[in-house]
Amino acid sequence: MFEKILIANRGEIALRILRACRELGIRTVAVHSEADTEAKYVKLADESVCIGPAPSSQSYLNIPAIISAAEVTDSEAIHPGYGFLSENADFAERVERSGFVFIGPRPETIMLMGDKVSAKDAMKEAGVPVVPGSEGALGEDPKEIIRIARGIGYPVIIKAAGGGGGRGMRTVHTEAALLNAVQMTRTEAGAAFNNPSVYMEKFLENPRHIEIQVLADAHRNAVYLGERDCSMQRRHQKIIEEAPAPGIPARIIARVGERCAEACRRINYRGAGTFEFLYENGEFYFIEMNTRIQVEHPVTELITGIDLVQEQIRVAAGEKLRFKQRDIKLTGHALECRINAEDPYKFTPSPGKITGYHPPGGPGVRVDSHVYQGYTVPPYYDSMIGKVITYGDTRDQAIRRMSIALSEMIVSGIKTNIPLHQELMQDARFVDGGTSIHYLEQKLADQVLAKAK
Repeated sequence: MFEKILIANRGEIALRILRACRELGIRTVAVHSEADTEAKYVKLADESVCIGPAPSSQSYLNIPAIISAAEVTDSEAIHPGYGFLSENADFAERVERSGFVFIGPRPETIMLMGDKVSAKDAMKEAGVPVVPGSEGALGEDPKEIIRIARGIGYPVIIKAAGGGGGRGMRTVHTEAALLNAVQMTRTEAGAAFNNPSVYMEKFLENPRHIEIQVLADAHRNAVYLGERDCSMQRRHQKIIEEAPAPGIPARIIARVGERCAEACRRINYRGAGTFEFLYENGEFYFIEMNTRIQVEHPVTELITGIDLVQEQIRVAAGEKLRFKQRDIKLTGHALECRINAEDPYKFTPSPGKITGYHPPGGPGVRVDSHVYQGYTVPPYYDSMIGKVITYGDTRDQAIRRMSIALSEMIVSGIKTNIPLHQELMQDARFVDGGTSIHYLEQKLADQVLAKAK
């Protein structure tokens, strides 16, 4: 096991990794920007190193600075968390070339799954169901592009091969708009991801977003840890996640989960990962794989009893998985609400000083957050300031506990999206379960129209 790990991230995930390390008896190094000098995890880490000014391009994305910090602190491994450099194959390669262990998949695996075209091809070979679409990236021949779209059937969606986070996508409903949409997406993809390749898929009208959590070691052992429903989204950004997904038969999950575990063995995957699917009319369609820990990992931890961050570390240290698929038992239900420093309905960021802070508690309530009273939320990074997670024997109990937890939570001095979460916990469609990825945006749009009248 490692003696010292450098945490190459910030916010609640940096604190989450730090706590996992402390429980394993591992010393920690927190790297931070000048804006995060007073962060809780920086104070709690055994050592800290300032790696640059506030802008992430000069700090959390500064690869030489992070590797230099690992060198001067004699760290053995680097945990990238999520976001920033967590799915950057170049970073993973440079970490390992510098003599450190990257706590995540091998660089070549990150590269394979980071390109949506090669990822889709790899999943096809493993028997994982994929969305009907083009065979690989689209070529330059306009007639061929039109032929492919006609074969798939409208509407179609054009996606950047190197895209992610909801960026680099354009829906096309008519043939007249097709070629212009392809060219525009190519231009955006080249600028945003340094990869102009795009591909085409069938646009599913009313799907849910379901994902399968996997763990794999360097000895070709792999398991899946059930599923999560992440359909409550706005602009492709998740708002609420839950596990298990309501209303999907366990036998269907088992069939898809086994294929995901087999895919991990085939590509020699190492670490924690998530297979993301669209689910419609009883069928799963693979869209991408996230080769890192997810923001929503706590809901899986609560229904499985497995600490995913600690397992990441164990696997990176060369250990074999400590359990087989038959050992994985799912019990109860868990929900997670992402708490963001933003206007609850306009969604404009609300950085600033937190003048009052009181997290909720009680049975089945967990709060993952790095903030405290007097903490100043910086304007430079993602607006998420924490997560409230509840667990219950049933989904209804988890929802009731979440409603109570949100009513107890106090964050003053800035705006947060807590009022939106409180409203959603009372929403009849959400309470019934099984809403599509479009439900929240349509609900918000309807509210705007109602106010306008």
